[in-house]
Amino acid sequence: MSVYTIPPDTPSWQFPATSTTAFDWSYDEGREQLLRLYDKGTRRQWIGSDRLDWSLEVDHDNPLGMPDEVIAIHGTPWWERMTDAERAELRRHQQSWQFSQFMHGEQGALICAAKIVQTVPDIDSKFYAATQVVDEARHVEVYSRYLHEKLQLAYPINPHLKALLDDALTDQRWDMTYLAMQVLIEGLALAAFGLIRNHATDPLGKALNAYVMQDEARHVTFGRLALRDYYPQLTDAERDDREQFCVDACYLMRDRFLGEEVWDNLGLPTKEVVAYVDSSEILRMFRGFLFSRIVPTLRDIGLWGPRIRDAFTEMGVLGFAETDIAMMITDDEQQAERLDAERKAAIDATAALGADG
Repeated sequence: MSVYTIPPDTPSWQFPATSTTAFDWSYDEGREQLLRLYDKGTRRQWIGSDRLDWSLEVDHDNPLGMPDEVIAIHGTPWWERMTDAERAELRRHQQSWQFSQFMHGEQGALICAAKIVQTVPDIDSKFYAATQVVDEARHVEVYSRYLHEKLQLAYPINPHLKALLDDALTDQRWDMTYLAMQVLIEGLALAAFGLIRNHATDPLGKALNAYVMQDEARHVTFGRLALRDYYPQLTDAERDDREQFCVDACYLMRDRFLGEEVWDNLGLPTKEVVAYVDSSEILRMFRGFLFSRIVPTLRDIGLWGPRIRDAFTEMGVLGFAETDIAMMITDDEQQAERLDAERKAAIDATAALGADG
């Protein structure tokens, strides 16, 4: 029996994409920061079936253990008319929809990372991108396993996410794959993962997102290092083109979180619900937080012209430009390490009790 709410139209999404394969014969030089990042990426590989405790049960009535206040229609007449069983089903569907988009985005990142290995001209970038290919494959694996084994429910890719992935995968310029995936999609994902990591009470969902974030923090750093070196070399017209792409992509991502598929699948009046959700306070706060990684990163890599600043002012997120992105990335890594330490301590304590018995 399929777990998908809507069966995929085709077994796979296929599109023509052409790109230039770049070989770099200069093996004796590399940027120190990128080589250190590559070393960290190789040392911090992990196995999903080992690091995560898949024996934990997940409560279908509230899989992540999140408060109901995070549901955009909480407190509305639609919510008040629901039975307890219907509210439980909404929680499961909404969290499944969110994790499904994570899973699809990670497959997009997997393909983008493989494309970067092929197209980026520098050998040190190829080295690191190769470690990211493995990371992204692992992310697809763990999100897919969570959806299929624990939630037993999955959603197809959201059209807005699909459109952005299409841009990232079909553009022939190597830096546009970086920009779309490493900076925009990964930056948005980090913020969304962080909300779950910080507020979920379910230990499996919390740990899964924390461990993925530890990898993604390196990926965003990779994009920053590569593009910060490259963008000063561009002409004003070339930078303007990339800034316009970022503006369009940010509006596209801002409109990705309305959850039309969930409301439609649960039999709610989709147009009315979407109109309400789009103007709700909870979504305004959620959207603002989601750009907390993207805004300072774009400033850091030198895409900070008037059109980008104006767009972020209109979105109400310009204040994130002062965020210390390096400190946030360090915190992502430390939180994953703390979870590892807590799990080890719990295992050691259980073993000690067994030995005493």
